[in-house]
Amino acid sequence: YGKPQTRVLNSLKNQRSLQAVAEERVGRKCRSLRVMNSYWVGQDSTYKYFEIICVDPFHKAIRRDAKISWICRPTMKHREMRGLTSANRKSRGLGKGHNFHKTIGGSRRANWKKN
Repeated sequence: YGKPQTRVLNSLKNQRSLQAVAEERVGRKCRSLRVMNSYWVGQDSTYKYFEIICVDPFHKAIRRDAKISWICRPTMKHREMRGLTSANRKSRGLGKGHNFHKTIGGSRRANWKKN
């Protein structure tokens, strides 16, 4: 009942997933580690649980490994804050294929300005 504008609060949705928020929280707590990625572990009636994969960029084994050493670069600092992890990229609508034409150029806004 009532006018439609009173129901706006019920339709508000989070722009970012709980997984992306969890990655950001871990990144803030463990500043010396780099957040690589995360995955869903489980959930109950109140919480969702995610396992966050963090990497120590100054560990010799990481620096010497050609497959993982990319995360040691200075440009990879706080990827989770800048929306570069997998969960964050999903929230931003980035991906490959015909389903993601709306974000060509990096974002919806960039695509809109370009076209």
